[in-house]
Amino acid sequence: MSQLKKGALLNYTTIFLTNVVGLFITPFILSHVGQAEYGIYIAIGALVGTISLLDFGLNNTIVRFVAKYRAENDRKGEENFLATTMLIYAVISTIVFIIGFTFYGYIDTYFTKMTPDEISIAKTIFVLLIFNIAIGLPGGSFTGICYGYEKFVFPKTVNIIRYILRTVTVVAVLTMGGKAIALVVIDTVFNGIFLCIEIYYVFFKLKVKFILHEFKFKYVKQIFGYSTWIFIFAIVSILQWKAGHWILGRVATPEVLTIYGIGIVLGTYYGAFSTAISSVFLPRATKMAVGNATGEELTSMMIKIGRISFIILMYILGAFALFGNQFVDLWVGKTLGEAGSRETWLIALLIMLAYTLPLVQGFGNSILEAKSKLSFKAILYLSFLILGAILGAFLAQSYGAIGMITGTVTGWLIVQNVMNFYYHKVIGLNILRFFKELAYKTLPTVGLVFIISYFINYIPGTGWINFIVKAIVYSVVYATLIYKLGLIAFEKDLFKQYFAPILNKLNFHAKTK
Repeated sequence: MSQLKKGALLNYTTIFLTNVVGLFITPFILSHVGQAEYGIYIAIGALVGTISLLDFGLNNTIVRFVAKYRAENDRKGEENFLATTMLIYAVISTIVFIIGFTFYGYIDTYFTKMTPDEISIAKTIFVLLIFNIAIGLPGGSFTGICYGYEKFVFPKTVNIIRYILRTVTVVAVLTMGGKAIALVVIDTVFNGIFLCIEIYYVFFKLKVKFILHEFKFKYVKQIFGYSTWIFIFAIVSILQWKAGHWILGRVATPEVLTIYGIGIVLGTYYGAFSTAISSVFLPRATKMAVGNATGEELTSMMIKIGRISFIILMYILGAFALFGNQFVDLWVGKTLGEAGSRETWLIALLIMLAYTLPLVQGFGNSILEAKSKLSFKAILYLSFLILGAILGAFLAQSYGAIGMITGTVTGWLIVQNVMNFYYHKVIGLNILRFFKELAYKTLPTVGLVFIISYFINYIPGTGWINFIVKAIVYSVVYATLIYKLGLIAFEKDLFKQYFAPILNKLNFHAKTK
């Protein structure tokens, strides 16, 4: 199996681990550190995570340029490029320390809703995380070098091992009485250890060298010229997922931050399931866009990918809308309480509703990238997410976490509607046809499933067994009706191809008995 295929497999393994293990580890951490400390941990993490923007997209730039120099067999150019990026990272790390030192003195005046003890915990976590960012930003370049050398297996395997060991260590330390600060100490230690492992691999296995043969500002200009739009999309990501944390950190208590943070986590899990499936089709889609495929051909591919994503997303969204409140209450209700669990569920549900269309139209981003049209989307997202964050900050004064997420998703919804006009008028996609064929068979079938599944809620009981029974009944109803009524021929063939090996084995065992 090639490095690329192994890397893809390891990538899906990572997605599975982070999402599934995350679902189990979150209530464990929450119950051991407490709602207030968990909120501090999330808020400071989001605040320091914003400083990671200083990476300016250099990691992606390293992958691109290392691959370029290797293709050209330009060893000297590669050495000079890597030495130049290390000098840039040295400046960035210095700036991180300066910003961290400056903001440290204002933590107690910024987080006005925290007690003196909570401020002390926040300051300790802040110092540790600033150190993590300062070494983590240049450290990430070694992963980029591995990718540039098309060595995907080693860094991804190391990442999986680190995640597993980190999870086991967290469970052990918290069981022995550790709190939020212990979580950051664990991450700091593991980051240092595994960074040393990657450095060893790059220097001694790949034989990479960092040699500054000459320093010219044109190299710096070239580096930042490529990373500019990557940097802007990083700002967009920060505004999407982290802005609410540091806005609420100013106006709300740590307990509210915990409710908001867990709602955000559930919302991001929603996107991961769709991305893991649709990304399989994206390489072919990119080739179509680069090969000057017509608007109708691109629309057909977008429909094909969009329908598969839509079917998966509707299964998850329907389950969460119908039974999500019960799940969240069982999952973290002991710590958050009934009101906190319901608010967490509503935040996650709002994210899922607003996030569905961008995920279903994920192929559109591949088209924009292939046609070098990302600038419009980046500026649009940046503008309206800033406005969404401002609206959220205003609403948060009265409605807390619900107000914050309402403002944020309002920005998302406006952007996606504008993007549909852009796809139609500028890119040449037939958006009306897209929605018509997306809804064909699937939408009425999903509506029927939701109506039938509403009555599943009347199955008596309240515990985990009751929830699992409801989930199984819902899954059977959804899978049966979607397959019988909602799938077109292509999707049924895809389903049969995927499950054919399993079904053949089952038939073989049945015949031999």
